[in-house]
Amino acid sequence: MANFDNLRKQAKLLVRWHRAGNYSIGGRIRNLPRYRDLTDVEALALKFPLSEAQEIIALEAGYESWAALKSGLSTMPHQAQPMTAVPMLKRAMPVVFVSNVEATAAFFRDKLGFTIDFLHGNPPFYGSVSRDAARLHLRFVHEPVITPEIREREDGLLSAFLEVDNIQGLFAEYKAAGVAFAHALRKEPWGMSAFIVLDPDGNGICFAG
Repeated sequence: MANFDNLRKQAKLLVRWHRAGNYSIGGRIRNLPRYRDLTDVEALALKFPLSEAQEIIALEAGYESWAALKSGLSTMPHQAQPMTAVPMLKRAMPVVFVSNVEATAAFFRDKLGFTIDFLHGNPPFYGSVSRDAARLHLRFVHEPVITPEIREREDGLLSAFLEVDNIQGLFAEYKAAGVAFAHALRKEPWGMSAFIVLDPDGNGICFAG
């Protein structure tokens, strides 16, 4: 459990993010029942005093109010800080830039057999999709990061590379589902067999095995 000083700093940081127009806090503001139906734009247009930020932090910590949080932490026994573990990288997740997070997530779900892990924002500007051990994050952008001209000029320009067991079986699954391929399954010079699928924005997703 974080100590009270850390939680107080988190509340102040939430206020600073709101003043800076950071859309990512919209979902946290919607944790307050009176704001649950607001869009991100409406949430950022609110007057957002420190007391409301403290209320959000308290709810996230499992307390009904800031006063209850303060009282609850004061009665908890002191716990020694755990020893810091050796830093270790756990996993990497490609971030694919898209013009419509919700539509692209639906494409991965309906066409490629992924699960939508979460969509963040109202409307969504960030999300995650996964299948088995593979996970991709989707981020909204107003303009293409990679233009169609560059994609056409640079052969094999990819946004994500996913290694697959039974690549032939996955290709057959996608072919039966009517998925459009940038190139079909083929043996690549670097040793693996691979195929490439384009998402609705033309991002190349390579499956190889």
